[in-house]
Amino acid sequence: MSESALVVGVTGIAGAAVAARLAERGWAVTGVSRSPSGLAGVRSVRVDLEDPAALETALADVAPTHVFLTAWSRRPTEAENIEVNAGIVRNVLAATGGGARHVALMTGLKHYLGPFEAYAAGAMPDTPFHEDEARLDVPNFYYAQEDELFAAAERHGFTWSVHRAHTVIGHAVGNAMNMGMTLAVYAEICRETGREFRFPGSETQWNGLTDMTDAGLLADQMIWAATTDGARNEAFNIANGDVFRWRWMWPRIAAMLGVTPAGFDGKPAPLERQMLDAAPMWRRIAERHGLREADVGRVASWWHTDSDLGRPIECLTDMSKSRKAGFTGYTSTVDAFARLFETLRAERIIPAGVRS
Repeated sequence: MSESALVVGVTGIAGAAVAARLAERGWAVTGVSRSPSGLAGVRSVRVDLEDPAALETALADVAPTHVFLTAWSRRPTEAENIEVNAGIVRNVLAATGGGARHVALMTGLKHYLGPFEAYAAGAMPDTPFHEDEARLDVPNFYYAQEDELFAAAERHGFTWSVHRAHTVIGHAVGNAMNMGMTLAVYAEICRETGREFRFPGSETQWNGLTDMTDAGLLADQMIWAATTDGARNEAFNIANGDVFRWRWMWPRIAAMLGVTPAGFDGKPAPLERQMLDAAPMWRRIAERHGLREADVGRVASWWHTDSDLGRPIECLTDMSKSRKAGFTGYTSTVDAFARLFETLRAERIIPAGVRS
């Protein structure tokens, strides 16, 4: 049987990587999002994922063998996050789940750290995080998404996998959680203003160990789990396979972006506070360099980078489970940042700038 995929959230960091990987392998790929994807080899369907009737109509002629769920929508409260994001999973699987053989769901480390309203607060498992940790005793939209997935799998008989990524490095304009692009924009504004490229986060993050996830590696694991018998009906952490300290990584990122680094100086300096004047400044930068996106809100997510870099705890994941099951993918985090910055330059998202 030929393989066909529905990638939900195809314009996001993870969804774009999954769709590109599948198209390269010759799969028939349909990508769903609110805006057209523009990816080669991917049929684009624009639809509101929160509208079940519109979704059913839009996907009436789509019969995927595999579904990849990478979309989410941020809301002001966790109760709203649960309602909306569990609803997205429910709506998609109601429209397509009956015929799919496998459904892969991307979540993240808030599974272990807690939701935005209780992030890194209260009792949490020790690091590195393992997939068999009990759920935290707080409402969490990741749990609600999983429950919708499990219930639909029971009804329809498809297999499933869950992929818990940590701070994904990848390219997607307009994405709400995009540290790599945010740091590139921050560096350019520092160059424009003569500011130092100051680490904005906590002492714990500056000195402690951490890891990250390249979007391509995440895509590889999702496709591996969807096509490997021994990997089905399992949840997996996914990180690059190396660990680092920000005090080591920060000057290397600064060198790639051609700015002067400044480390942790005793207290956090959140980007949301530092970048209050960023919008008009970025507009001028974009106009002068002929960049594709002049709206800083579509290329930088200050709040998300502050959340990750401001954590009061060490944060890294254990990859043993998928390694034992046969997934041996690895990428260097330094290389992942370097690839991203070169892509951003080539696509005129950031200026050509100064390279190390």
